[in-house]
Amino acid sequence: MKRLELTIDGQKTTALAGTKILDILDIEDFSYSSNPIVAAKANGMLVSLQESIEGNTTIETVRLISPLGKRVYRKTLCFLLCYASALIAPERTLIIGHSLGDGYYFRYRNGEKPDTKRLEEVMNKAISDSLPIEIAELTHGEALEYAISHGLNETAELLKTINASSYRFAKLGSCYEMYYEPMLPTVKPLGLWELKEYQDGLLLRYPQSRSPYTLMPFSDNPLLFSVFKENKAYARILGISSVGELNSKARSGEISKTILLSEALHRRRISDISRAIKAKGTVKAVFIAGPSSSGKTTFSLRLSDELRVDGFDPVKISLDDYYLPSSEVPVDEDGEKDYEVLEALNLPLLRKQLTALIAGESVHLAEFSFKDRTTIFRKESVKLAENSILVIEGIHGLNPQLIPEMKAENAFRIYISALTVVNLDTRSRISTTDNRILRRMVRDYRTRGFDALDTLSRWPSVERGEKNHIFPFQNNADVMINSSLEYELGVLKTYAVPLLRSVGKEHGDSYATARRLLDELEFFNPIPPEFVPGDSLLREFIGGSVYGAI
Repeated sequence: MKRLELTIDGQKTTALAGTKILDILDIEDFSYSSNPIVAAKANGMLVSLQESIEGNTTIETVRLISPLGKRVYRKTLCFLLCYASALIAPERTLIIGHSLGDGYYFRYRNGEKPDTKRLEEVMNKAISDSLPIEIAELTHGEALEYAISHGLNETAELLKTINASSYRFAKLGSCYEMYYEPMLPTVKPLGLWELKEYQDGLLLRYPQSRSPYTLMPFSDNPLLFSVFKENKAYARILGISSVGELNSKARSGEISKTILLSEALHRRRISDISRAIKAKGTVKAVFIAGPSSSGKTTFSLRLSDELRVDGFDPVKISLDDYYLPSSEVPVDEDGEKDYEVLEALNLPLLRKQLTALIAGESVHLAEFSFKDRTTIFRKESVKLAENSILVIEGIHGLNPQLIPEMKAENAFRIYISALTVVNLDTRSRISTTDNRILRRMVRDYRTRGFDALDTLSRWPSVERGEKNHIFPFQNNADVMINSSLEYELGVLKTYAVPLLRSVGKEHGDSYATARRLLDELEFFNPIPPEFVPGDSLLREFIGGSVYGAI
């Protein structure tokens, strides 16, 4: 057998072709507390330690306490829960839902109450027994038969809409799951988690980045859960809860009608918010906040349209127009300009202008030149009429320190985010982060000339800003709205795939993320963008919006 040349974390060695990475590394301690090696990057691609080496390879080990390692940990933890459920209740189907705080929400298909104590016992037994997770190859027929016989309807639907002779599955005991991304080679490192009964299902909680060796106290978010529940109801109306069902719509020629219905449901939700603002009766300013690529700009414009229908004269203000000059922007811990903090805004100017407007004065609103990074003032002044209402959009819109003197009765606060409700299959979800990365990548390439590497390399900084300055204030919202559209990833695929393919192996974690996103998009049938209405929020990212260049 051929002997291969390997470089492992910078050290040269050799191994026989066909040897598993796990055997090459010879890991002695897989306990959680040891921060073990949980995966590897082989020539830049994130792979399981169960993968075999077939050629000369550069290997970088991935530790548990790292961005990629934590993803591997969480994915394996979900598989372990599904294994436990299949063992104690094979007649039930456990379906993964959305993320909620520091956990994933699961429910049984028919609403049965989960036996969390029994599930915990089986999971802990598997961990103490160090059960291995293997990679198995199933033919199309075998995979489809397994999915149907085990009640994995969403998985079966997906298999019916993709063309491959065989598929890779993860195998734990007698439990199989489609293999979308690397998992641990054994469940032994899964040493920190909690099952918690929640609503009509359960939460599988895991450690957060800020506290990797302890579980933080549970912090509920009932408003966010209600938004997910509402959008699951919309998905049932559309007949789309998984990628397989979306693909079926695309293949049958029904997708144009599905898109129109999806947009109609979204339009109704925006209209409901406008009516809630009117019903409050005392609102002078609407504040809209949300993370990157949540669609704040188009949403604010569409809400303004609805407010006009309800008799208001909306005046739109973007917080982006109130940035300080670069020389005055605070720096972060790395010495870089931090444009995500509240203090990066010219707060005295913003507060002065808003106070003057509400007092009935004429104001020349600020406008920020991103080219020169200076503030200019609009030539035409603005004065609020009796029916005027301010629509203020920006990432700090829900921070009470933005306009501390604003009375509660005069403000209406909206939190918007792209909360993906379509699953890959029964047991695998699509993260809201992935959805937003793809949106931002497509938009930034179109409007700013940034390539995929720019977007991916900047994303960790974006996430840090969101965790510090946006997510802590989401519960200050009067309402939340989901901007994600059930069909959008099928449209984004056409734009995103060539961008992702441009990311090279030399680009580290960005390459691993690009490959994962490409693998994810591979399961979507493309949807023609011409079916997307001109006022759709999706147009903010793919272009062609009736609202012009946004």
